[in-house]
Amino acid sequence: MTQATKTNRSPASWVPSAYLAEGIPFAMVIWVAGTMFKDLGHSDSEITASTASIGIMWSLKPLYAGFLDMFKTKRIWVIAMQLVMACLLGLWALSLALPNYFVVGILLLWLLAFASATQDICIDGVYITSLDERAQGKFMGLQGAFWNAGRIFATAVVVGAAGYLQKKGMDAKSAWGAALAVSMGAMALLAAYHYFVLPPGSVPVRPENTAAVAKTFKNQFLDFINKPYLLGMLMFVFLFRLGEGFLLLEAPLFMQGSVTNGGLGMCATNAISAACPHLLEDKALIDGFISTVVSLAFGLLGGIFAGKYGLNRKTLVFMALCLNIPHITFYILSCMVSPDAPVSLPVIATLVTLEKAGYAFGFVANMLYMMQQISPGKYHMTHYAYCTAIMNLVLIPTQMASGFLADHMGFQTFFLVVMAASIPSVLGAYFAPFPNKVDGDTKLGAARH
Repeated sequence: MTQATKTNRSPASWVPSAYLAEGIPFAMVIWVAGTMFKDLGHSDSEITASTASIGIMWSLKPLYAGFLDMFKTKRIWVIAMQLVMACLLGLWALSLALPNYFVVGILLLWLLAFASATQDICIDGVYITSLDERAQGKFMGLQGAFWNAGRIFATAVVVGAAGYLQKKGMDAKSAWGAALAVSMGAMALLAAYHYFVLPPGSVPVRPENTAAVAKTFKNQFLDFINKPYLLGMLMFVFLFRLGEGFLLLEAPLFMQGSVTNGGLGMCATNAISAACPHLLEDKALIDGFISTVVSLAFGLLGGIFAGKYGLNRKTLVFMALCLNIPHITFYILSCMVSPDAPVSLPVIATLVTLEKAGYAFGFVANMLYMMQQISPGKYHMTHYAYCTAIMNLVLIPTQMASGFLADHMGFQTFFLVVMAASIPSVLGAYFAPFPNKVDGDTKLGAARH
């Protein structure tokens, strides 16, 4: 009997809210923090160097996931982490009044990322242990949809609120403090809701001690490193997002940068000017709402495409090209920047969403390759987690370097570097090993992170 049966509660009552709760803190750390610090006057170099490494917290999940099963249920962990994150977001809002708010904020972001990663482990565990395979497939689409809804909440609602409050006369730090308080309230409400609806998500056999967990981890790791063609497969996974890694943090900062510094000027909070011809709210709409909706749609299309044609060398290279070629849109935008004639919002929206669409469509290939070629075996779930951790590792050095390169090269040259960095991604797809034959029935939801 599954946990879902024991609780007599429909997964529709908790799956959407659970993955909404996954998306909000991730977006707050990865995207909202940079937008806020940029609005408060920090340089791109300072922002990316300080925030990019925080993403490693999500790559460390496989190292400690097994130990969580020793204590309490996954439900308790989820609720506890959501309450912790609500407190951290509240402290982040209060810290803006401090003279060293940047340093304190970065420290809080590290803690927020750890709590978010721990919550992710346990939510995925609740999902897997509470639903049978048929139900897992049925509700998989909701995972990506509501994770992206969490991203919309953070990048559109929270950022938009900060811009709106400044337009109404509130100073920048107070406006951002109020906006962060909104995210705090959201996480607190989700914790309260999940207290009543989330199933236990218990493991069938709880580890007796740390030695048992360590032994299991050792067996999983040895099985992983003994897979045939592993090095070639991991090289593909590592290189696939190389170009995207440079864009992930810097592209939103380029949009927010003043025209005088080569940006698109989406930085006005009160009256528009030649340096800031567009509102911060416009950035929230385009980069937060429209781009995320488009990403969700094209992620689903990528899943349909891969399901119809299967994943082979030709489709893998095609989807790698779909992911990387649209990076040129940011180079085009950087060439269009002029203090005499600001780039129009429709043009910005079209080119930015085109890049997001290509990324979302192509990224499905990476997910599917990890599922079908690297992960199959006795420890399928654990090995997939290893793959996602390795995939995310490439983002840390690229994101950390992106702000420095953009500040010192200028945006036009920087985006040419991004295009050059995309070449190894396509070559990796061309030379990727395919040791496993698959029947093409792997189901994919919309991509998350």
